[in-house]
Amino acid sequence: MRIKPQIADKIATTIFIIIAGILVLLLVLFAGYLIYQGRSKLNLNFLTSEPKSIEAGGGIGPPLFNSIYMVVLSMMMSLPIGLSAGIYMAEYARPTKMTRMIRFCIEALASLPSIVIGLFGFLVFVQMTGWSFNLLSGALAVSVLNLPVITRISEDAIRNVPLSVKEASLALGATHWQTIVKVLIPCAIPGLVTGLIITSGRVFGEAAALIFTSGVSGYPLDFTNFNPLDSSSPLNPFRPAETLAVFIWKVNSEGTAPDARMVADGAAAVLIICVFAFNILSRIFGGLLNKRFAGKTNI
Repeated sequence: MRIKPQIADKIATTIFIIIAGILVLLLVLFAGYLIYQGRSKLNLNFLTSEPKSIEAGGGIGPPLFNSIYMVVLSMMMSLPIGLSAGIYMAEYARPTKMTRMIRFCIEALASLPSIVIGLFGFLVFVQMTGWSFNLLSGALAVSVLNLPVITRISEDAIRNVPLSVKEASLALGATHWQTIVKVLIPCAIPGLVTGLIITSGRVFGEAAALIFTSGVSGYPLDFTNFNPLDSSSPLNPFRPAETLAVFIWKVNSEGTAPDARMVADGAAAVLIICVFAFNILSRIFGGLLNKRFAGKTNI
């Protein structure tokens, strides 16, 4: 019995809609459960106060700041290198054995578990450098984790720019480098921002690699001290610092405060909300950049 093409199309469309609905439902249930469990802790005092190890009523101010600072540090290191590597692979690398080897190394590095990167970071960035546990070691480890992702996304974003746009730029007398900087990169900004969203969200929620590099404890922070050389300054990258994800793991595994479970639930809810907010704001920002640069792809 042969099914009519119109009926087969409707059946396939229905199946795809059901699958998409299941995925959305799973996300809503997962995020909704975490936010519901931690709803009692979602207040300004919880977001800004210091954690407490024995007493009840602690907050997540320093871990939350450490997570944001970790994202900034890691992106400052991994984004320029990953973008440069993506430009090289998309525009300069020829299909040779060396190029295939580079691609294989990128894919192998992208498939490494974060715990392996954490052990590597512990041996290289913590022990060999003598820095001990600190934010910079964690940012370097996470940068190694995200470099292949940023490289592949940057390469794909640049390759997805229509060839006619590149040919038009070259035909007008622009050099290859001018075409890359003034035409290809502005046109690839939506894809690049998407890559930044993925890697930043991964940094924000990373725990395994940071346990071995940035540590599971931190100094009390003085948010009025902006001296990056002072151990109490929040801007000091050489201080041990637990991020929000590491803080959740620590509280769940060895928390001794009477309200440890409630603090962990509240921290998990804040983590989910931050990831969602960061994704939404990044997409809005990416759309604004796309409109801004759409009319500026001139030579």
